[in-house]
Amino acid sequence: MNLINLPALTAGDRVEHPFRVLSIEKKDGEHPRWVVSLGNASGDIDSGPIWERDGVAAMLQGVAKGDVVQVIGTIGEYRGKRQLTVTSLRPLPPGQIDRRQLVPSITAAATEKYWEKLDAWRRDITAPRLKAVLALCFDDDDFRARFGECPAAPKGHHARLGGLLQHVSEVVYIGRHMALAMRADVDLVVAGALLHDIGKLEAYDWSDSFEHTLVGTLHGHITLGVRMLERRIAASGTQPCTPEELDLLEHYILSHHGTLEYGAAVRPATLEAELIHFADDTSAKGASFLEALGDASLFDGDGPVSSRRIWTLDRKIFRGAYDFGRDATPPTD
Repeated sequence: MNLINLPALTAGDRVEHPFRVLSIEKKDGEHPRWVVSLGNASGDIDSGPIWERDGVAAMLQGVAKGDVVQVIGTIGEYRGKRQLTVTSLRPLPPGQIDRRQLVPSITAAATEKYWEKLDAWRRDITAPRLKAVLALCFDDDDFRARFGECPAAPKGHHARLGGLLQHVSEVVYIGRHMALAMRADVDLVVAGALLHDIGKLEAYDWSDSFEHTLVGTLHGHITLGVRMLERRIAASGTQPCTPEELDLLEHYILSHHGTLEYGAAVRPATLEAELIHFADDTSAKGASFLEALGDASLFDGDGPVSSRRIWTLDRKIFRGAYDFGRDATPPTD
């Protein structure tokens, strides 16, 4: 299926492609109107206002969140933000298009690569009780299947199928190097990085669209992660680690957001917890930068500074490049 690259579109571009309906919002008032959020594997975009008197409004009858629709329209702009002026929208019959082709996801090759890295890092751990705790999750086939599909967020950094696997792989990679540089316990940083977001398997629903589950809304992924770890240890029938060691592992989950203002239950109280927090933040912020740099709609033409603040970063960003006399791309690890 030929998918359009939403982030690359600019004002005036024509659209005639299938999309998933992410939301339909009716705005009442003197002039009732609808705004439809549409998405495919490359991203999402909001429609311009669809007025009640507009013929397109009649096309929305019977259309619901999660449906696949064929859309015709033109990219426009309002107050510095792109929007899609829809001239036609019609539901496509179930099964005509594989819905998962319209969902952002990492590739199968990337999934295999990330699992190879995570499993290798687990094998490198020298503490047998740490290995035993991690095995309760990462040796379980159902857990691995869900962990390999779960997005890291409903919207924002790594918001794609497999996004959690990618994010955790980055956190472990970054955390290991930080631990080595700061003479911290590498085993503990790896274990904490692997466990820090396990609660997202219960906090998020990605079956139809990316959103919070009811329990995810009520309790949040941090609380759910601690409970999940405790349940798995209780169900194992063994004691893979001491109660005090479990307290420490749970601290990594509880503190990985760094401050209470940003959702942590407690602030990091150990060097390893602090490094896990910064590795987590680096992965999230780095991914947000990469996604923003690839979104042409955030910049005016060839301008080096974004035309508006990026909500995931709460700032404008710079995309200019200087080679400093270098005639080749520097190598990456």
